[in-house]
Amino acid sequence: MTIGSHIMLLPKQKNISRLGKHISTSGDIIGRYERDAMMPSIEVIIKIADMLDISIDNLVSKSDLVLDQATFKRLEDINALPPEAKEYVLGHIEIMIRDFKNKVSGANVFKNLCNPSLHR
Repeated sequence: MTIGSHIMLLPKQKNISRLGKHISTSGDIIGRYERDAMMPSIEVIIKIADMLDISIDNLVSKSDLVLDQATFKRLEDINALPPEAKEYVLGHIEIMIRDFKNKVSGANVFKNLCNPSLHR
């Protein structure tokens, strides 16, 4: 995705209307950003990212993956853990993702989390 695509889609996903008003920019300028006819300045990129509660990286990334600040912070916290603790946390996340994908009931998810033999 382009930065323009992100500027067009992310406010809609977050139910933010009239982005230009929120960042003190005209709607015409926002439209040019959305069409990739004009590139926002770094100051405007910062304002937009702050308004959308995402990182600048997410806003300018070509990826479709967009993380809110809270999720990004959690990933940073996991990354800062010692290797064994990081492996333990990621193992739990893998189990939960697998179980949710398989539509396992909440009780079974909890049971799996409490069973240390499944974490190896």
